[in-house]
Amino acid sequence: MPILSAMPQTFGRRHFIALSAAFARSVSAQNGPEFKFPAEPRERLAVSTYPFRSVISSPQAQDGEPTAGRMSLEQFAGTIRSRLNVAGIEPWSHHFKSTDLAYARHLSASFKSSGVRVVNIPVDLSTKLCGTSEERQAGLATYQSWIDVAVILGSPGIRVHLPHGEQGDQIACSVSALKALAAYGASKNIVVALENDEPETEQPERIAKVIETVNSPFLRALPDFCNAMLVHDDREYDYRAMALLFPLAYHISHVKDEESSDTGKVYTVDVDRIFAIAQKTRYRGFFSMEWEGSGDPYEGSAKLIEASIRNLSR
Repeated sequence: MPILSAMPQTFGRRHFIALSAAFARSVSAQNGPEFKFPAEPRERLAVSTYPFRSVISSPQAQDGEPTAGRMSLEQFAGTIRSRLNVAGIEPWSHHFKSTDLAYARHLSASFKSSGVRVVNIPVDLSTKLCGTSEERQAGLATYQSWIDVAVILGSPGIRVHLPHGEQGDQIACSVSALKALAAYGASKNIVVALENDEPETEQPERIAKVIETVNSPFLRALPDFCNAMLVHDDREYDYRAMALLFPLAYHISHVKDEESSDTGKVYTVDVDRIFAIAQKTRYRGFFSMEWEGSGDPYEGSAKLIEASIRNLSR
């Protein structure tokens, strides 16, 4: 029986230990991704472009949204070393002009010129992997094009969303679609990551169940420090979620100390405690700053970078 087949809505230490051990045994028996992660604390850090939506121009801008005076993705990358003194960038899909491979090669050259590396690509697109056969194939082709971009940019992986579907078949269709996508990622040495992002459909337990069922070292978790607070307004639940997801992670995690609900309620977590969880699980990947507060995103990201270095230097 799969370890998580009867997992309750809330989970405890025994579930984490069982899942962690079983997944580790399974992955060790397979040929997993090959990527050499840096060990020096500052070199493990990156900045997500998502918090800089008001700064970076986007082809996905809504009608009426001001775009004058915004930087291109390439220009923003040129500010990371001088203003934040980190080496990593996590470029959001909305900040790309296209998935054209010539454009990807141009971005790669620009990033290298700025002295930054790509640590992950969060892909936020409308796909229907749980739709008709035609919709599923179109969705897979879209994600595969982003995997091809990741290869050119030297990113170890991309982040996708769990497919939406009816409650009864969502896990089944997710497993089927993501197994195919992970296989394509394996052919390119690119990891596909699932984030505890949307509170209604991407709960930590659901992500863990899909990853365990697919059972591929190329389908992994992306632990977001604070998003589980939107599932249950409970810090202990959030910390258990991190203990569940970090053993399933490979290359990327999102660092944040707060998150806001659609109604404007602000949730906070203890960043130091979550770093301790990550270190206990021997996570060796990157940490990307995804600041979600109000004010200057450079200042907010700098605060998270300071906290990250303090924890990773212990």
